[in-house]
Amino acid sequence: MHDRMELIGGIEKRDIRIVDYNPTWPNRFTDQRARIAAALGPTARRIDHIGSTSVPGLAAKPIIDIDLSVPDVEDEAIYREPLLAAGYQLRVREPGHRMMRTPERDVHLHICTVGSDWERRHLLFRDWLRHDPHDRAAYQQLKHQLTQRNWPDMNAYADAKGPLIIEITARAEAWAQSIGWTPGD
Repeated sequence: MHDRMELIGGIEKRDIRIVDYNPTWPNRFTDQRARIAAALGPTARRIDHIGSTSVPGLAAKPIIDIDLSVPDVEDEAIYREPLLAAGYQLRVREPGHRMMRTPERDVHLHICTVGSDWERRHLLFRDWLRHDPHDRAAYQQLKHQLTQRNWPDMNAYADAKGPLIIEITARAEAWAQSIGWTPGD
């Protein structure tokens, strides 16, 4: 699933812990958004709260996921050093995507090219889960089930969610077509 993915620092064994939705998560995102915007200025074309912590009522790992859209993710020179200086560490490098995180590992900053499929997929998945209580509940149930297993790293856990994410994404795409959904601003 991860063609040519480079894990900086190698595989890390981490416990996967799912907690009830925390209403402070949007404020934590807002603080991180300001930090990223200050570091990058106009290079940051979009800074969006994504992932389970962006869906009110959805249980999640207590990690704030952020989608940062830049002119060209492959041109690391335009964002890497300012984000390193702002305290983020590079963790994943793969075609079309980078992931940086805080040293505390409580924020994952996903970097992609503005207008990319990566950006669209994550925003659509978030918006669909905000809209549809049945898929939101199914996704939450799967996450709770998966935490009962022992994972070699977070990527294996994420891969295990793949089949349900594909199913949910198909419904989200049909919804997007029916209402003319776009990522918006």
